[in-house]
Amino acid sequence: MTELLSTPIVEELITAALSEVIDPELGINIVDLGLIYSTEITEEGRLKIVMTLTTPGCPLHASFAQEIERVLWRSVPGITGVSVELVWDPPWNSLMISPKGRAQLGL
Repeated sequence: MTELLSTPIVEELITAALSEVIDPELGINIVDLGLIYSTEITEEGRLKIVMTLTTPGCPLHASFAQEIERVLWRSVPGITGVSVELVWDPPWNSLMISPKGRAQLGL
């Protein structure tokens, strides 16, 4: 793994990059919306993002996955790959929205 990928700053880079991905229906980013469950960096420098959607019928997964890959390739130097895994457990609920996201939604 490259030196950069083993530093704590990488998590900040990943979070900042993911925060650029906006849910078009709600107008807030997927991090503050609580859609990102985890991020993992392998020894080989691959990023694995585990996420959910607000509803199982949401048609946005493909566009989210493409945008996530785009921002991560652009923002995190030294990565060797990106994968986005969609999960439904635990199911998303509005309590997962960050305080910043709540403020943006007027909650």
